[in-house]
Amino acid sequence: MALGWNVFNLFYKFKVLVLVTLFVMVLWTTFSYLVDTRQEIPKAKSMMEFFWKVTRLEHSQKEEKIESTADAPMVESFQDSCPALSPYLRGASKLSFKPSVTLEEVQKENPQVAKGRYHPVECSALQHVAILIPHRHREKHLLYLLQHLHPFLQRQQLDYGIYVIHQAGNTKFNRAKLLNVGYLEALKEANWDCFIFHDVDLVPENDFNIYMCDTQPKHLVVGRNNTGYRLRYRGYFGGVTALTRDQFSKVNGFSNNYWGWGGEDDDLRIRVEMQKMKVVRPPADVARYTMIFHNRDHGNEENRERMKLLRQVSRTWKTDGLNSCSYQLLSVEHNPLYINITVDFSVQPKVS
Repeated sequence: MALGWNVFNLFYKFKVLVLVTLFVMVLWTTFSYLVDTRQEIPKAKSMMEFFWKVTRLEHSQKEEKIESTADAPMVESFQDSCPALSPYLRGASKLSFKPSVTLEEVQKENPQVAKGRYHPVECSALQHVAILIPHRHREKHLLYLLQHLHPFLQRQQLDYGIYVIHQAGNTKFNRAKLLNVGYLEALKEANWDCFIFHDVDLVPENDFNIYMCDTQPKHLVVGRNNTGYRLRYRGYFGGVTALTRDQFSKVNGFSNNYWGWGGEDDDLRIRVEMQKMKVVRPPADVARYTMIFHNRDHGNEENRERMKLLRQVSRTWKTDGLNSCSYQLLSVEHNPLYINITVDFSVQPKVS
């Protein structure tokens, strides 16, 4: 009996000790928590203050950025490249030329063209193209060409500029030299990828005839109305041609020595072939043009020296071309529909 009582008493004491120990542990845990909490409150408070400071700083920086860019010129946002084949192309169209058309009417029809330049707003053009048009005494032809060419190029989603190179003075017309001038002067304004050398009296009929350069020099006039839409002759490389900056530089541009009508386009073809390049053409049913009828201009008579010059190309091309093109630049005017470059070849300047 005494033994049982002792065992019970011992068990009771052990139970009390365990309860006291548990109570002390709870008290200690609670105390530690309160101490840690008091230490963490300032930390949490400082974190919140830092967050609000950063938020206010970001907000103020955004406001400063908006204010700083308010007067800055707009920068184009990133755009996807335009498709290789524009969705706006219409194909072949029958051309008509209204005698009463005015420059003001053509400007109204092309409100997105500014200072002779245009770029698509919906995508980034695949090439930057300079259209070079040699000109003298052809104001009506130029107007007809501009009226049809601007919407034609816009449907192709090109970033382009149209340069009209006008020959002043009374010397014989020199188409090739004017095109060299156009190339040199256009590169002073922009880093063009592609150059289209374009007669003023040829108007394209089909907008699937894409005005972009190829891996080889491209001839765009396979046929025209006054030849029954057939190639004039094998090897013909005149009217409208497309060469990249590298291709045109490689052949040293056009010769400067073809005064009057004829020969300069054949000279260029020979230069192309000498550089192991090959002339490519679009399909015949696409590369069709309407030639605006005209009589031969005074000062653009047939060049009777052209055959002699063509026989000399292999000896002269390295020294006769872009690297020897001298001219007197009279003016560069940025009209709404084109950039007008006026030059005089009658008085040779000391520095070109």
